[in-house]
Amino acid sequence: MSAPLQILLLEDSLADAELTLHELCLSGFKSNWQRVETEADYLAQLHPGIELILADYSLPQFNALRALQLLQERGLDIPFIVITGTVSEEVVVECMKQGAADYLLKDRLMRLGSAVAQALQAKQMRDQKRQTEAEKTRLIASSQESEQRFRALIENATDIIIIVNASGQVTYVSPSVNRILGYAPDGLLGKNALTFIHPEDVLLVKQRLKNSIQNPNVAQRLGEYRVQHCNGSWGIFEAVTTNLLKDPAVQGIVVNCHDITERKQAEEQLRHHAFYDSLCGLPNRTLFLERLASQIKRSQRQKDSLFAVLFLDLDRFEMVKYSLGHLVSDQLLIATARKLMTCLCPTDTLARIGTDEFAILLEDIHDVSDAIRVVEQIQRELNSPFNLDGREVFTTTSIGIAFAGRGQEGWEPVRKDAPISLCPSAPSHSNLLPRPQDLLRAADTAMYHARLEGKGRYVVFHPAMHTLAVAHLQLETDLRRAIIATEFQLYYQPIVELATGKIKAFEALVRWNHPTRGMVPPSDFIPAAEETGLIIPLGTWVLDEACRQLKVWQQQYSTTQGLAISVNLSAKQFSQPNLIEQIDRILRETGLDGHYLKLEITESCLLENAEAAAILLWQLRDRNIQLSIDDFGTGYSSLNYLHRFPVNTLKIDRSFVNRMGAGGKDAEIVKAIVALAHNLGMSVTAEGIETAQQLAQLKALQCERGQGYFFSKPVDNGAAGQLILAQLQVNS
Repeated sequence: MSAPLQILLLEDSLADAELTLHELCLSGFKSNWQRVETEADYLAQLHPGIELILADYSLPQFNALRALQLLQERGLDIPFIVITGTVSEEVVVECMKQGAADYLLKDRLMRLGSAVAQALQAKQMRDQKRQTEAEKTRLIASSQESEQRFRALIENATDIIIIVNASGQVTYVSPSVNRILGYAPDGLLGKNALTFIHPEDVLLVKQRLKNSIQNPNVAQRLGEYRVQHCNGSWGIFEAVTTNLLKDPAVQGIVVNCHDITERKQAEEQLRHHAFYDSLCGLPNRTLFLERLASQIKRSQRQKDSLFAVLFLDLDRFEMVKYSLGHLVSDQLLIATARKLMTCLCPTDTLARIGTDEFAILLEDIHDVSDAIRVVEQIQRELNSPFNLDGREVFTTTSIGIAFAGRGQEGWEPVRKDAPISLCPSAPSHSNLLPRPQDLLRAADTAMYHARLEGKGRYVVFHPAMHTLAVAHLQLETDLRRAIIATEFQLYYQPIVELATGKIKAFEALVRWNHPTRGMVPPSDFIPAAEETGLIIPLGTWVLDEACRQLKVWQQQYSTTQGLAISVNLSAKQFSQPNLIEQIDRILRETGLDGHYLKLEITESCLLENAEAAAILLWQLRDRNIQLSIDDFGTGYSSLNYLHRFPVNTLKIDRSFVNRMGAGGKDAEIVKAIVALAHNLGMSVTAEGIETAQQLAQLKALQCERGQGYFFSKPVDNGAAGQLILAQLQVNS
């Protein structure tokens, strides 16, 4: 059994540290680790016994570059891997120059295991090489048998030792040339060494040999050059020359050649990791911005040029990932990249710049319609189903478009009659250029507006969008703070038994008590919470608070044991792998019996992955938790699946109730939903009851329960308690 790795972890976020170590464990590495956040702690823990350093790039008091510098000052050879959220090309290059073994983005931690294995293997090879060099030194330093040992060293060298005369003819070559380049040593004697040098490198090698001749007994670095292998391929070498032409024992220039082909290939691979996405093989954000910058400069020289930046986001990617798993979602990304490539010209650039985000640079288009045609072709391609691992997966994409071109008046909208521009901060002077990140941000902003308009849309950027985007960003920032500060409050709307008028349950509805805006309705912040994933911690708080409040009411009013609480589950909540554990914990901590909890789930949540949904619903029913399909009639309304789910209640959407009238079509729809539910052994709850006429119609249709302003608007817990008390007094 291998000993645990001794790891020093430079990370100020405990959550990120735990994710990193968890991924390392999944890759088969056991570890003893010490987390540090400051330079002083780092120096205190830095010692030769450390076998691996994993470092976030930015720490509160110092960064990875400083940590690498301190590591070199200590003279320690410890594999150092940078793990960061975002990284620029300059940072990557500098980290590699300072000795970093690799770098990873935090959203691609699945590569951590292979990166650590490669770094440890490289360290082992360096140790072996140091041992070999130490052995060489020891052999050479030995006064006795020095000539014999020197001969043995040359004959078995891992490098190639060549001796040439002043004309460059080979007078000696070590046997290692056969192993490294495939040539028989005797066959090279008398030949000019420059014959085997790449034509582009011959002039450099000639000049360095000339310098060596002019400086006898002084070691000269030859630099990097290419040498032809006997099979025709080219290897990369670096060499040191020593002029011993006047030494009677040698009478030549000794060239110690070291094969660095594998090292250069590894460096190129690191460069590939720095600028290309490892999953799809596409350029990443850094390389895309670099190419966009080049296009901006070219457009300055070509007065009438026009180009476009497209920003694409897969609309249903998170649902696919949560319901079908990471393997299928990765397959979806790869298949998407392939489809996108079929829509582009060879001169266009396609990049993956986020988890499910792609960017496209359309170069030298003739007019706006050219870009629109490409966008529409992309949407047609992505609207067709993907066959992934034997499954049909459907998705759409939202696309934002930003145009750029240079006219006589500087950077202006390309067409005055089209809602297009670079970005709000684009310079208006002809001697200034827009920044690549501004163009990408403009396309991203347009994509966000496309998503707001619905799935599978595209929108062209307009400067007014920037103002809305800033407001949205502020909303997200406030929302994150609000979750930490618990600025939310639950309101409760009664669910009434229509036949008796008695309150049988409350639906818990979240409100945001913003410190400056006051009470914010859900329609203003729930979409942002869904988009950012904040709906998960928010939904957990709502569920916990609702169960706690119901338990308080049960303890206050002993005759309300039949009262239930109804809580909505979002699609992301429903897809959480630990949802059952969360609910078990909340019920255990609040002391609420699961029979009094009703979870409301939309049809779309259930039908994204019907098999997994059915399993989860049965697990909930095993805990006596009641289940309701919310807004029934507005989604798929698939009878094929409905009978498979252990659902207690169908909730009729308020839009049908609001349009009910004598003999109206919506009344017939409500009648059909009620009949369907009863045939499947389910009860029915109607939302949005506002008039006595609607109440009478629903009672006539034998709808069991309802809620709406006719009974009560949503109220805070104090007012809800008064409603319970009033009902108890009437019944007493």
